Amino acid sequence: MKEAVFIGGPSSAGPDLQELLALVARGDQEAFSRVYDLASGPVLGLVRSVLRDPAQSEEVVQEVLLEVWRTAPRFRSDRGSAMTWILTLAHRRAVDRVRSAQAAGDRERRAALLERTPAYDEVTEQVEAGLEREQVRRCLRTLTELQRQSVTLAYYRGLAYREVAELLSVPLGTVKTRMRDGLIRLRDCLGVSA
Repeated sequence: MKEAVFIGGPSSAGPDLQELLALVARGDQEAFSRVYDLASGPVLGLVRSVLRDPAQSEEVVQEVLLEVWRTAPRFRSDRGSAMTWILTLAHRRAVDRVRSAQAAGDRERRAALLERTPAYDEVTEQVEAGLEREQVRRCLRTLTELQRQSVTLAYYRGLAYREVAELLSVPLGTVKTRMRDGLIRLRDCLGVSA
């Protein structure tokens, strides 16, 4: 027959929870077994009220009681009863689990939203790029021969102004002026605002 347990109060059948925690703090496994028996029911009740999921509740109870085993030396009887300390650990752990589950759900919702964004449309991109290239070619045809050559050498072949001047056998200042004038005409033709 099981003995009656009074939460927070001493039992007449041996050391109370506070004394047992002092023994647990010194590594007494038998004392921990008694603490486990005395505290697991109230801890499960508290955790169940926060989590509502039986499987997760049982998991959190195990984590809490393991924490009691590891942190028993931190218990201070002048700050409250042993059961209050254990239930505080349980409440914190249960709330942490709820927050963790909520954060995971938020991440999953954000990921689902990202999956619903329209996919990259390669065909549309190719058509738009082709139209833009054709418009640039048309605008290049409106430039003078020296402007077109200068712009083509500088932007399509990657040559510096000095290299363009040497290749076309014209002064550097002329190339710079023709490039500036050509780029202004291209900008106006393409409808790009300055």
